[in-house]
Amino acid sequence: MMDFFALDYDSLSKRKSSELFSLRKKTFKDRLNWRVNCEENMEFDGYDNKNTTYILGAYNDTVICSLRFIETKFPNMIIDTFRPYFKNLSLPEGNYVEASRLFIDKERVKSLSLQQHPISLILFLSMINYAKDMSYQGIYAIVSHPMLIIFQRSGWQISVIETGLSEKNQNIYLIYMPVDEYNQQILINRINETPFILNGNLKTWPLSFSGRENRPDKVQFDPEPYGVLGIGNT
Repeated sequence: MMDFFALDYDSLSKRKSSELFSLRKKTFKDRLNWRVNCEENMEFDGYDNKNTTYILGAYNDTVICSLRFIETKFPNMIIDTFRPYFKNLSLPEGNYVEASRLFIDKERVKSLSLQQHPISLILFLSMINYAKDMSYQGIYAIVSHPMLIIFQRSGWQISVIETGLSEKNQNIYLIYMPVDEYNQQILINRINETPFILNGNLKTWPLSFSGRENRPDKVQFDPEPYGVLGIGNT
């Protein structure tokens, strides 16, 4: 069984927080070599606090992917970390949420024989379903160019709000991700193209899936070290 669910920072058990932050360290420090804070083989920063909610994807209770949500009314990476890399970086007033620290652990995916499952699509759908469930107006994030392409290939009608330049002289983008029913249905249709999903209602939150048979994921999450959602600390 594959489950996608939300946990806020204060609800993380010691075991689950250790698992999550260890996977983040493996992704963002060991593989991507970001300038991130690591202690006791875990990666976390000041944005992991009481204002944070984590979306977790787990297969039989083993975490395989995650991302971090912070409401934009609270301190966030877009405004506090990335402002120097953009000419006119700002966020609108309203009930919006920032996404960062998105990862899919390719080693666990492979060890669990999930390589051909559309995990990236399901994770993107989870972002929309959770945001709709919480009545958020939309999602903002800073992404690298390769991550921008991955989002665009998914069919999600994201918008590039502003382009900046990172310390590594690479383009980075402030993007807006709508969470309306139209974009939700786009991702549902893409997931339904894969025959392994048995769950008939993909508009619910949380999400649970059962496997039926494998088929290549048309939106594979590229594991190459170019940076992923919320490319902070480059």
